[in-house]
Amino acid sequence: MTSAFHTLHDGPAPLLLPNAWDFASGAALAEAGFAAVGTTSLGVAAAAGKPDGTGGTRAETLALARTLARLPVPVSIDAENGFSTDPGEVAALAAELASLGIAGINLEDGRADGTLAPLPHQAAVIEAVKTAAPSLFVNARTDAYWLDAGRLPEALRRIEAFAAAGANGVFVPGVADDGDVRALVAASPLPLNVLHLPGRTSFKQLADLGVRRVSCGSLLYRTALHAAVTTALAITGDDAPPLPTYQDVQRLLACPLT
Repeated sequence: MTSAFHTLHDGPAPLLLPNAWDFASGAALAEAGFAAVGTTSLGVAAAAGKPDGTGGTRAETLALARTLARLPVPVSIDAENGFSTDPGEVAALAAELASLGIAGINLEDGRADGTLAPLPHQAAVIEAVKTAAPSLFVNARTDAYWLDAGRLPEALRRIEAFAAAGANGVFVPGVADDGDVRALVAASPLPLNVLHLPGRTSFKQLADLGVRRVSCGSLLYRTALHAAVTTALAITGDDAPPLPTYQDVQRLLACPLT
């Protein structure tokens, strides 16, 4: 599965990676014909009643990985920042995922306080992971756009360092401007992964710009929540609220319901 996942980043079209949050969603996506399946940290955290991005779902992420490893397609796991600031602990997690048959891992440099991890530290994490699990496809994510932390210049700087550290791909969520995407593709020695942003990017547009992987992020999970609420309200003829945003879901998880 691991070598097949690497190859999917070199095809004639970008790899469209849908993101699951439980076994059933992953199995449904695999059955629908998607070549690989990823996970969404928001969906995994929300299913456990925990906020996303706080490093509190290591156990839930591993438990889901064990079940998703049964799928007939490669699986990539969103591991936030590795659930630790210790490169050795992140490497141990990566090795365990690889031992389960997981093909890839996402590791992000954004921190819960809204800052980026120091670049030398993030590079050390990637190096430790590749040493512990050399076959694992490490998709190194930078939140330079998400956090408005330097955006293009900072993303370019981090891509160079991540590649030198041994990453297999780079993920820059939040980028949408054609010029910026083109600059990232031109500068990156690794396959560029971009997040699909409804109304702002299109699959064909990103393919034409040279993007090699397009992720859905939390979109499918949020759409599923919206469909559940819409269906329930339709029974009584009530209007449905709009599609929940990432922040809407985080608010639900942070505030006790009354």
